Amino acid sequence: MAESNPDRNPSRSEVQQIVERAVGQVLSGQLATLQEQIVRQVMTELPAQSVAHGESGAGSGSSANLVEAVASIHTGTTQKEILRALLDTSGSRAARVALFVMKSGAAQGWQCRGFGEEEAIKDFSLDMSAGPSAHAYQNRVVTPGNIAEMDSRFAQQFGGPANEQVLVLPLVLKDKVAALLYADGGADGGLDAAGLELLVMAASAWLEVTSLRKQLQTKEVAEPAARPTPVAAQTVSSFSDPFAGHAPQHTMTKAEEPEPAAEVVEVAAHAAAAGAAASAPAAAQDPFAGMSAEDADTHRKAQRFARLLVDEIKLYNQAKVAEGRRHKDLYDRLKDDIEKSRATYQKRYGNTAAASGEYFQKEVVRSLAEDDASVMGANFRH
Repeated sequence: MAESNPDRNPSRSEVQQIVERAVGQVLSGQLATLQEQIVRQVMTELPAQSVAHGESGAGSGSSANLVEAVASIHTGTTQKEILRALLDTSGSRAARVALFVMKSGAAQGWQCRGFGEEEAIKDFSLDMSAGPSAHAYQNRVVTPGNIAEMDSRFAQQFGGPANEQVLVLPLVLKDKVAALLYADGGADGGLDAAGLELLVMAASAWLEVTSLRKQLQTKEVAEPAARPTPVAAQTVSSFSDPFAGHAPQHTMTKAEEPEPAAEVVEVAAHAAAAGAAASAPAAAQDPFAGMSAEDADTHRKAQRFARLLVDEIKLYNQAKVAEGRRHKDLYDRLKDDIEKSRATYQKRYGNTAAASGEYFQKEVVRSLAEDDASVMGANFRH
């Protein structure tokens, strides 16, 4: 167990780390889903604090808890869990959110938050002939609009926000829109467009990663030793449903009930198949292979947390990033954000097994400077 200092109160991130370690030791190798639920419940009961940039007192839709929201999405190991997490976290940045899955050009309602029931929009097919939904789907861009521009049946059945402003965000997998997230501000009109966009991007990326992992695991099981068999052949049908073992919990109400997010599965599966050949060699060379399971897990979590922190910097400073790269003074322009995020990272992982990895520093160079340290400028510490 981690040593505690009686002279100070542990931070939220330290408490979470202690809880994760304690639960992991008790339930090691067993009931992984239960472990996640316990940790989440404990974190819910703790006083709300910032986990990013050292801010406090921010509203639920601010960037203060954005990293925690993305991390929640990344705890999902199945398609259903990831999409549910996307809706749950988006619900703190909009009064009403609904997920529509694309299949053969049609947008089929799956689940929602803020509409009364999670499945209030289930079986509702959104008109894709015009309006912000059509624009978001056709152009693969976040599209703001007015409720009057939406499907008239949607407005009649579910009503609209007080300020009439809506937002439609495409969930893109390998250049194809697999789903649309509808959001509005409800009675108070509050809507965090930037936060919602980041959450959709995080869910999209994690769906692809999860699908690829599933595909690689299937390939390893299907190809014993070095002897290929017909079963192991990587055909499209081999990856048609990487989440088949995790069916949705809602019950069927029609004779022909479409599998929720079926198109998400299809697109993610094809993305996994396309990248399998290139990814397999890298997967075989696990950089943490020589470590204990606990240390390897810490390193991987540190890498992920560093990516989340740097992604947040990029999201809220796009103009500064572009100018900094052009003038090669990126660090000077983003110094405050970088150092606040560095302090957050160090607070969580600076005294762990992952400290030697310097993952935050590496991610700053990789993501912000596009692997060119000179872009950071002379004042950046290497």
